[in-house]
Amino acid sequence: MLIILAFIILFHLAAAILLFVATIHNAWWVVSRPGVNIISDLWYACNTTCESIEDSHTVNAAYLQAVQATMILATILCCVSFFVFILQLFRIKQGERFLFTAIIQILASLCVMIAASIYTAENKSFHKHDLQEGSFGSSYVVAWISFPMTLISGLMYLVLRKRK
Repeated sequence: MLIILAFIILFHLAAAILLFVATIHNAWWVVSRPGVNIISDLWYACNTTCESIEDSHTVNAAYLQAVQATMILATILCCVSFFVFILQLFRIKQGERFLFTAIIQILASLCVMIAASIYTAENKSFHKHDLQEGSFGSSYVVAWISFPMTLISGLMYLVLRKRK
């Protein structure tokens, strides 16, 4: 039982780390042309210096703001669910399920899926014209990888029962 508990905790921590990396790292969109190497994340577009994404605070970039908000919310929910799991580990009775932790973790998974889906569908609409000829970067891939990890983690909490 201790080995399973350690595995679940490590799996949850790995999902949280992936969420932090996907939210903070600046490689959601990469433009590589001869003489031009620009990396864009949810807040900045960088080559040698970083500039905030054009019109990121206006209604025209509402999609970008939705991606920012849901990725931050997913990261917060993942961290909260870890602390709730630790609290439930000591507070719930033997034989009960970690239902509250599972619900929070599945909500985090849903937020990641929403953020990555919006970014997939609308990435051309909030990039400047010269940045539209790029490709998805590593942070985008990490966000999509963290989606099934948080979902699997939430489902593990759903079926997990407290034992001695």
